[in-house]
Amino acid sequence: MDRREALRRTALIMGGVVSAPAIMGILKGCTAKPSIDWKPAFLSQDQSIIVTQVADIIIPKTDTPGAKEAGVPQFIDLMLKDCYSKEDQDRFTAGLQSFDEEAKKQYGDAFLDLEPEKKLEYVNKVHVAALEERKKDQAAPRPFILTMKELTLLGFFTSQPGAEQVLQYVAVPGSYKGCIPLSEAGNGKTWAT
Repeated sequence: MDRREALRRTALIMGGVVSAPAIMGILKGCTAKPSIDWKPAFLSQDQSIIVTQVADIIIPKTDTPGAKEAGVPQFIDLMLKDCYSKEDQDRFTAGLQSFDEEAKKQYGDAFLDLEPEKKLEYVNKVHVAALEERKKDQAAPRPFILTMKELTLLGFFTSQPGAEQVLQYVAVPGSYKGCIPLSEAGNGKTWAT
């Protein structure tokens, strides 16, 4: 018997004494809060969890590791700390905060409290809106979701799993063959080296 069925039966036994809001509170309260298993160097704990969740939506685990398994969230945290200017760091964290606040406005819950399908829907919606905004004004600062996507792809394809399991990888490649069809280059994957 699952949790929902147990609550339904309890409500029936109690003659409907338990209200719908009380049941919803119990259901939401029973959900484990997402966490991370690494210590952020730049981002706060909550920001790091959001970055981890978004990176995992951008590159989910399939038959190959996803962004989370490849260490992309840690990569993003270190890139922000070590490579980004103060202005770019502030833009990223403000965009991250705005991203979470907009989720609350649209869905009534913070991003981390959304169901997985709603998280995916929201990220896709924000991504499409950012691309449209970018078409209108190329000179404007890059929106949070596009920076997040860029860092996720960079972190993933420069990670060991991304290079070795998704791209073709040879530690010491053979002779250089300049202009050959991709079909003759191996298994049809783009080269990492």
